[in-house]
Amino acid sequence: MKQQLFVALLCWLLTLYPCSGYFNLFLQSHELGRLVGLNSELYYVRDGKVNTYALGFEVVVPNEISELRFTWESLIHQKLLYSMAVLVNKTEALGTPHLDIPRKGLVPEEQEVFQVSLPCTGKQSEEVDVRIQINVTTENQLNVTFLTLKRRKICLKDESHNETMLMDPSAMVASTSSFYISVGCASGLILIMTATATACYIRSQKSCRNDSNYRGDSSRGASAQGQTFLRVDTPNNASTTGSYSSFRRLTPLSINVPVQVNNLRASELTEQISEIDVERKNIALYEKIQEGTFGQIYHGMLIETDNEITMKQNTFVKTVSDQASKDQISLLLAEGMKMYGTNHKNVLPIIAVCMDDVQHPLLVYPFMNRGNLKLFLQKCKFSVEGHCHTLLTQDLVGMAIQMVQGMIYLNKKKIIHGDLATRNCVVDDKLHVKITDNALSRDLFPNDYHCLGDNENRPVKWLALESLLKKEFSTASDVWSFGVTLWELMTLGHQPYVEIDPFEMGASLRDGYRLSQPINCPDELYTLMAFSWAAAPEKRPSFIQLLVCFQDFYNALGLYV
Repeated sequence: MKQQLFVALLCWLLTLYPCSGYFNLFLQSHELGRLVGLNSELYYVRDGKVNTYALGFEVVVPNEISELRFTWESLIHQKLLYSMAVLVNKTEALGTPHLDIPRKGLVPEEQEVFQVSLPCTGKQSEEVDVRIQINVTTENQLNVTFLTLKRRKICLKDESHNETMLMDPSAMVASTSSFYISVGCASGLILIMTATATACYIRSQKSCRNDSNYRGDSSRGASAQGQTFLRVDTPNNASTTGSYSSFRRLTPLSINVPVQVNNLRASELTEQISEIDVERKNIALYEKIQEGTFGQIYHGMLIETDNEITMKQNTFVKTVSDQASKDQISLLLAEGMKMYGTNHKNVLPIIAVCMDDVQHPLLVYPFMNRGNLKLFLQKCKFSVEGHCHTLLTQDLVGMAIQMVQGMIYLNKKKIIHGDLATRNCVVDDKLHVKITDNALSRDLFPNDYHCLGDNENRPVKWLALESLLKKEFSTASDVWSFGVTLWELMTLGHQPYVEIDPFEMGASLRDGYRLSQPINCPDELYTLMAFSWAAAPEKRPSFIQLLVCFQDFYNALGLYV
């Protein structure tokens, strides 16, 4: 009895969730790759600890996949009893599921794979909810674990099957006779066409010989050109839609402004700038915070006078040096106005612009005293203890929650960020985080951007697969970038995919390669990262789903701190 009480107490102390009978249940990397395109393992139960976030996601099973495979093992010498059931909600579309193991038995002491077959009937097209229920308990009933694995099976109607089933025997005989008649007619027609083509070919040989050298050179040129399209991630095979720098430019305000930014025409952008334009005397510049080749960020002060009352506000000020080209100035304005009109506690809006000197525009933002989030994380990682924040897991999760809340707001405003990363966030000493635009980021963080031969500097290692290969951007691609940003948080600003050449990123991601789990990163958080990197955009969680998971995990951490 004492031993049983000790085991129960130990389970309670060592895990954040109910003790799970000490067993593992997971998807091997090839199985997860088959389902969502990720080359990594996904644990539902690991060393007896339930991953509630993995259980919370409903994995889509395509029509062509009819078997699910799970790996499990017992980690103790006691007998672990299990019972299993598979429930479906639309039996017309999905036949009776089948298990290749008994529905009741013992969890194996060595790793074994069990399979659940999900046969579609072909009678109708449906999305079928599948629930695999697993109960595991010890012999003495001391501990019981209830698991529900969620799947959504896609079943498509088999039209050819239905037509065959509906055809009566006499119709099939008539159909067979018609088939042979058709084949005979077609054969005769082919013979006539072949004879005609042969005659034309013989007559054309003389003229072909006259220009054979020209055709040979042309053929070699076509072959050489074709080689540039062998890889789907080469720049020449990428669409220019969604390009970072493929703007046609006009010259309002005496400088270049892109024709369209965030669905705004140049005239609308110019109007927005004029609405927050202030005179140079209203902006004071203090110390320089960051500087790149041409980009500069200052700590400044915005001074406003209203009815003889002077108000001062600490600010960031983005501007450029004398080395900046017209295109770089244009891009600063275009990207700097991305957050115009936003009003959310986790989004940094632009509050003023000074165009008195069009070669050195000043973009003004509210000040955050810890500055850039990426630099702050790296400072926390490498500084001497006591000289910077000691960041706990709960602190990092809290910052992630704030980012998700900011992205939910931007999503409602129909703003696609396209460059979400810790370098495009700012933080204060209370760990309040705000998402910023990406103006000047390419210049200030050159190692985070790469040109793949198409004259565009892109955040290659933060981009979703479809953004990298097809230049398609959406809320789902922002979710992918958030997964990389979360990885940055958990590594305190480490560089992602440092071992992969930028030119190989597309091929690596397509093959299922993903960032590995950071040291000391809880399984729950890595699960959220992994789902954010699903190859198909529709299989990634929404920001609202991520918020629920993060809040639950944050509250659970608070109970044990």
